[in-house]
Amino acid sequence: MHDDLGADVPLERPPRRVVSLVPSLTETLAPLGVVVGATDWCTHPADLDVPRVRGTKNPDRAAILDLAPDLVVANKEENRELDVRRLREAGVPVWVTDISTVPEALASIRRLVGDALGLPVPGWVDEAEPLWARPPGGALAGQRVVVPIWRDPWMAVGGDSFTSDVLRRLGAENVLDDAARYPTVELVDIDRVGVLALLPDEPYAFAADDGPEAFLHAETRLVSGRLLTWYGPSLVEAHLTLTGEDPR
Repeated sequence: MHDDLGADVPLERPPRRVVSLVPSLTETLAPLGVVVGATDWCTHPADLDVPRVRGTKNPDRAAILDLAPDLVVANKEENRELDVRRLREAGVPVWVTDISTVPEALASIRRLVGDALGLPVPGWVDEAEPLWARPPGGALAGQRVVVPIWRDPWMAVGGDSFTSDVLRRLGAENVLDDAARYPTVELVDIDRVGVLALLPDEPYAFAADDGPEAFLHAETRLVSGRLLTWYGPSLVEAHLTLTGEDPR
């Protein structure tokens, strides 16, 4: 069995004690009843009651080992290679995902759940695939957008990222699509007439009184960061909400 990076993941039997180091994967796997540990950032499902193993970048490896997992799930971008290597050296199988686009996310989840865990793939995957295969359209189509993820200093989503792919599939143009993955930017360079600044609530918690007031020219809109950056069950809600099709 090989993960998304082609690394061998030795599994004697389908794992049933999984520690997730990725919020999106926690939200995906928790309803399947296999998650026995997660990071402090794993906020969905809201009622998830499992031991926490610190953050995505500084997991408590001793706490993970104490949970005796038969699999740890991680992500190339969100987790450190050092932690993956140390866990493997301690005898724990680690499955690393590598996700930069919506199709990659759905395919990766099919492999993780169906192949590695040997469980039925969640129904939301079948629901999300045709939604994201539609021609671009909806509320963001034709818009020039920027997605800040931090301030002081200002940072934003660049190209070759999952969020940029989400925007592209909705018909929006990321004005930083030619930039590095998450560049540091000057506010004056993104605060321009004709640009829509989508201000998510994570990783920086932009709010009505923290973020919009900094922009003098660009239109601003507060959005759920989960809809722009997560690649689990939220993909269905993300498409419906960001296109304006959600009747709720």
